[in-house]
Amino acid sequence: MKTIWKSIIVVLVALFAAGQANAQFRFGIKAGLNLNSLHLDNVKHNFDEDNGCGFTGGVMTEFTVPLVGLCFDASLMYTHMSASTGIIAIDGAALSDAHEITPKKDFLEIPVNIKYRFGMVPVVKPYIFTGPSFAFKFGGDDDVLKTKTFQCAWNIGLGLEVFNHVQIGASYGFGMNNILKKFSDDITVSNEIKLKNNYWTITAAYLF
Repeated sequence: MKTIWKSIIVVLVALFAAGQANAQFRFGIKAGLNLNSLHLDNVKHNFDEDNGCGFTGGVMTEFTVPLVGLCFDASLMYTHMSASTGIIAIDGAALSDAHEITPKKDFLEIPVNIKYRFGMVPVVKPYIFTGPSFAFKFGGDDDVLKTKTFQCAWNIGLGLEVFNHVQIGASYGFGMNNILKKFSDDITVSNEIKLKNNYWTITAAYLF
């Protein structure tokens, strides 16, 4: 019995070592477009929720474990988001007039994903992926809406890899943390109000 277990362990170690030896690191460039909006919770409000279109661009790396189709990737991206532009009036707040808000923001964004690639067709390989994205805001705030510097989302998506170099993917990011810092000084609202940023992203990457 001990001999069997020893044999199994040896085989597992050998497979792991072979996988490590054949594992592939690739680097590349990535760019795309995003469409995002802000969502207020736990407050009675009048908010014209128009989606905002932005862009993203940067570099990425991918670690591939051969034979099983499993990959891990991480990117360092400059991302511009133009969140919902609208008129906001909050019931119970100290508002004399409605306000127009246009919180366009720039971020250093770091998405990290686990990816499963299907190798059914040599030329075109579909894949699915999921993972967190960490964003750090540059610059100041909108006159009315103050948001936190750090934002976190969870992405789920799918894509295609073409000719082993080009990846085209689409994902949806669910805002995970409350990004509301405060409204302007003339707006008094409850601390229970939650503001989250959700967004669609379409990207194209070239891996060397």
